[in-house]
Amino acid sequence: MSNAAPTTKRPTQGDVARRAEVSQATVSYVLSKNPSIVIPEETRQRILDAAQELGYVPNGAARSLRTRRTMTIACIIPDITNPYYPSLERGVQDVAEARGYNLIVYNTDGDPEKERRALLSAREGRVDGLIMTPFHVDPPTLLDVTNAGVRVVLLGPHQSIWNTHGIDTIGGDNAEAARVAVNHLLELGHTRIAMAAGVVGTPPREHRVLGYRRALAEHQLPIEEQLIRAGEFTEDGGYEATREILKSSPRPTAIFAANDSMAIGAMRAIREVGLSVPEDISLVGFDNIAMAALVHPPLTTIDQFPRELGTRAAHLLFSRLDGEESGPPEMLLMAFSLVVRESTRPPRVVEERRRAKTAVE
Repeated sequence: MSNAAPTTKRPTQGDVARRAEVSQATVSYVLSKNPSIVIPEETRQRILDAAQELGYVPNGAARSLRTRRTMTIACIIPDITNPYYPSLERGVQDVAEARGYNLIVYNTDGDPEKERRALLSAREGRVDGLIMTPFHVDPPTLLDVTNAGVRVVLLGPHQSIWNTHGIDTIGGDNAEAARVAVNHLLELGHTRIAMAAGVVGTPPREHRVLGYRRALAEHQLPIEEQLIRAGEFTEDGGYEATREILKSSPRPTAIFAANDSMAIGAMRAIREVGLSVPEDISLVGFDNIAMAALVHPPLTTIDQFPRELGTRAAHLLFSRLDGEESGPPEMLLMAFSLVVRESTRPPRVVEERRRAKTAVE
């Protein structure tokens, strides 16, 4: 006599179709969330109710074999601890879930080897497409991925090089945004402005340094290389870079940080030597993470709308996967905005001159 437990037959789409009194094809359209097929809302709800009543669970393996898709996409980001990237990932996830896709997130720590391994995983067929913020990847490596049938959308600084290789890109004009940020300090009257610049050789740093240089050049101000200090894109990185900046003589009256985490680290370094923001040193960040509005003083920064960026990138990726878009590679430019808060003000000497002039008048 067998002691094996009785098995229960797993509900199928056919069972759902019979319960909802529709065709199996209609059930498939609804449960796969196929956006190209319009199903009346009453019918759609009847199918969903029937599936829930029966305890129907889609067979992902069978669907993958049938469609030759993994029904999974990847998001490759450099730093999951930076609040900018979870916000971006949320935008990607919202779209993926609406399409019935799973999302894998790879964190690379901005490390070339981790980037390579994440791309190798994608190339081996674990995902149908990927969205990536590239720090070190080169065109030949990405072409290995796209030649394996994986669709790719790259995020980050505006770069046309990827489009020449048939890869879609979307992101902000980091150089122009940095120029606007530094120009804000220049318009306040600052003439000696330093930069906590991020990791040498990475696209965010190089494009933002370029914008910093352009702003100074437009105002006929000299570019002092010792005022551009490298550091990790972290609070500690900003702290260390600012400690070096504060050794300069004469001391700068303003600092532009390559991201908000670095700017928050800069605040710590400034206070550590008995100075204050913005009375002694004005400070501008980049990214407008949630913490930027909560620190004291609230941080002036550049907002790049990361969740919206993730949403648009995911829509672009799925338009390629589903054949809705088959034209040449896209190079989409996202908007940015300067958010002025309390961490910036005119340098003390400019304010004193203004007060003196007002008193005379």
